[in-house]
Amino acid sequence: MSGKAAPGPTGNGTSKPRLDRGRGALGPALELVHTGRAPTRAVLTAELGVTRATAGAVAAELEALGLIRVDAHPGAAAGSQGRPSHRLEVAENGPVALAAQVHADGFRAALVGLGGRIVATAPGCETVDADPAKVLGSVVEAGADLLRSTGLRCVGAGLAVPSAVAEPEGLALNPLHLAWPVGAPVRRIFAECVRAAGITGPAFAGNDVNLAALAEHRHGAGRGARDLLCVATGHRGVGGALVLDGRLHTGSSGLALEVGHLAVNPEGRPCHCGSRGCLDVEADPLALLIEAGRDPGPEVSLLRQAEDLVRDHYTDPTVRGATEALIDRLGLGLAGLVNILNPDRIILGGLHRTLLDADPERLRAVVADRSLWGQSGSVPILPCTLSHNSLVGAAELAWQPVLDDPLGALR
Repeated sequence: MSGKAAPGPTGNGTSKPRLDRGRGALGPALELVHTGRAPTRAVLTAELGVTRATAGAVAAELEALGLIRVDAHPGAAAGSQGRPSHRLEVAENGPVALAAQVHADGFRAALVGLGGRIVATAPGCETVDADPAKVLGSVVEAGADLLRSTGLRCVGAGLAVPSAVAEPEGLALNPLHLAWPVGAPVRRIFAECVRAAGITGPAFAGNDVNLAALAEHRHGAGRGARDLLCVATGHRGVGGALVLDGRLHTGSSGLALEVGHLAVNPEGRPCHCGSRGCLDVEADPLALLIEAGRDPGPEVSLLRQAEDLVRDHYTDPTVRGATEALIDRLGLGLAGLVNILNPDRIILGGLHRTLLDADPERLRAVVADRSLWGQSGSVPILPCTLSHNSLVGAAELAWQPVLDDPLGALR
């Protein structure tokens, strides 16, 4: 043994105070509270694998940063044994992220706090200019108005777009339904708009379905899944995303899981990609309206028209037949994905969630019949549960630096 005296617990010598030793746990602790996996300090202690004192110091530091709230007077649950534990919740008036989403039928801005909680939303716009700078300037200004009216601190901004976003440049490679130029530098434009509006914090951009999957995995129907497949159709087209071991899988350059271009009807409609019968044109809202012989009207979004058609007129034989046709095509695509990816859960969003609700057994039967692993019946197919999940996912991009290093990001 060394002849040097052991430093005391007050931090003399080379030792650090207990709180300093626990600061490496601040980010993991915040993520546990953020995702609802640590509702009490006792659970936090167990999940972090630290002492009760260290967990208490970590929770107190996060509370001092204005990120969480620690119940000062815990009460024991009915029938519980032992000392009651302090409850942990995200701070109601804590910082927020500015979230923006652009889709074929408009755009929307919101403020999103920790826990995926939407704090405020701006009225949505139903027209999208062909100039991305005009659109992103408008949606950021709507978000800036929300920040001014609420007086909340902003940690950063995230943008969801209906296009693959190539990394590392942040280029929208296929914004087909927006009439934007191919390769528009959406991340750079968005960041410039954020700075021009006087909003602090970094700015990010990503594909809308990728971000929906991220939000659902942390706060919704995908929570607890290890390998989560998300397939969704919003206003136009079909997108997919994969979360592997808790991390969004975007491939080598952000372009993974372009499931909209799986061919499910070889004699089907021409697709924008040059092929025929892709999910993108065979299983989106416009496809349903065409299949049902309905003329899409300009006054309401295509997504709402398609969802209302299924929900309100499903007993109409023509509508039912069109719905079943889309279910079969979707099931064919999902079966192929199950064979390749072997997910432990599938979640469906947008119109696909409505199709699942209309006839869940039909969709599950198609997937089971056409996939190797689906035949075992071990791949649950569930609806997405979050409202505005792409907005929540866009906020997750802005929250990530805070989750990684709360002190560094906020101080």
